[in-house]
Amino acid sequence: MTTRVLIADDQALVRTGFQMILDAQPDLEVVAAVADGAEAVEHARRLRPDVCLLDIRMPRLDGLEVTRLLAGPGVENPIRVVIVTTFDLDEYVYGALRSGACGFLLKDSGPALLIEAVRAAAVGDALVSPSITVRLLEHLSRPVRNAGRPAHEPLTERELDVVRLVARGRTNHEVGAELFVSLSTVKTHMASIQSKLGVRNRVEVAAWAWESGVVG
Repeated sequence: MTTRVLIADDQALVRTGFQMILDAQPDLEVVAAVADGAEAVEHARRLRPDVCLLDIRMPRLDGLEVTRLLAGPGVENPIRVVIVTTFDLDEYVYGALRSGACGFLLKDSGPALLIEAVRAAAVGDALVSPSITVRLLEHLSRPVRNAGRPAHEPLTERELDVVRLVARGRTNHEVGAELFVSLSTVKTHMASIQSKLGVRNRVEVAAWAWESGVVG
């Protein structure tokens, strides 16, 4: 089954490079490559891609607003969004996380990670670069350490083990390998964790872990 991707970036070289990388994969197809946020929203709503790969700084609408419009709270049938970012945009990345983004990717991460991020987002196992998770979320959570919103229900010890690994950027497959459990068991734990925390994806799980002092 082919994963349909929309790319939005105001740099033509980036758009072309990403499209060449993704279109070279038999299971990925770029259905649109646009230069600004307004075009991204228009094309995404019309074409309904499986994954949107968005830059943060774009003309007309930035990546944060596009994310809110396509994947934010209250959006019916949200589209999966992966944000392409750099470390000098910390505050924007954190806003994107709260706006519904399900993954983060550094522009210089390389072709393999780009492909992995898109494939992960498409199946709901969003990739968050470990370097972003550890360095960015830890930095952003310092002012509110131990101030994270409480869980609706207490997490079990095993669920906390899963949360700690997710907060350090592990995928579901990696969590299963480290805890010696099956992939289906990890997914069951993740569903329970997200329900108890009242969050929608693993990125918000990671943010909660750093804010609450579960990892450090």
